[in-house]
Amino acid sequence: MATPLSADKLLKALRDEGLRVVEHRSWRTHNRNHKGPWGPVNGVMIHHTVTSGTQSSVELCYNGHSSLPGPLCHGVIAKDGTVHLVGNGRANHAGLGDDDVLRAVVSESASLPSDNEANTDGNRHFYGFECVNLGDGKDPWPAAQLLAIEKVSAAICRAHHWSQRSVIGHKEWQPGKVDPRGFTMDSMRGRIKSRLGGKPDGPSKPPAPPKYEPFPGAAFFKSGRRSAIVTAMGKRLVAEGCGRYEVGPGPAWSDADKKSYAAWQRKLGFSGSGADGIPGKASWTKLKVPNV
Repeated sequence: MATPLSADKLLKALRDEGLRVVEHRSWRTHNRNHKGPWGPVNGVMIHHTVTSGTQSSVELCYNGHSSLPGPLCHGVIAKDGTVHLVGNGRANHAGLGDDDVLRAVVSESASLPSDNEANTDGNRHFYGFECVNLGDGKDPWPAAQLLAIEKVSAAICRAHHWSQRSVIGHKEWQPGKVDPRGFTMDSMRGRIKSRLGGKPDGPSKPPAPPKYEPFPGAAFFKSGRRSAIVTAMGKRLVAEGCGRYEVGPGPAWSDADKKSYAAWQRKLGFSGSGADGIPGKASWTKLKVPNV
């Protein structure tokens, strides 16, 4: 049994293991703690998402859905091995499982009993990681993703002084579940054991902060101006729901750009001459136009 890792300690453990980690939105305070206790924690549970696509899978695991609110796990492991943290605390991932399995995990038994009961709250006791995979037995498990599962599990086990026997699959916990499908948990535990016998690979470097175009000045935005900056600005305005384009956006500053930017200014709370469609430094900084 162990006290759950704080957000900072979890992040450090993962990066120290050499993982590439992305902090998604407000993951540090995103949890279901108001629905029940979180901890003591006893192990790590691995799942597959039954989805494809990194961003959509991350958003689903962060938000959940109408019948199961998010977070649906603590982290999403993408096919390229990147770990996207989506929650910290109690998460809706394990559901009710077998108390005999929990006792075996706590004692780190050499084998697990059959999961033939659903009588124990797993959301309280397990860190959960969803791995992007359709779970149909055909969707491949890239080497980078399997390595990340190994590293995630080892990082948390290392932080809590657990062995590989504290890592289980959802299918070993809850009757009727099949995830993760496509590799065996015994083989993964073997990999985790080998990793725990050595030193961590990290620390990994946090991802470089995105670079944004500096404000080019209001005079830049005039009739006849053609620039990749104008196109990038237009795409951001569309992404923010402020696009007023019939065609485009394109590189030539146009009346559609001006109308779109005015909509952005109004969205920020500007009015009158402050929403004239000509970019100013304050609104431009908030738009975060990617560097071109």
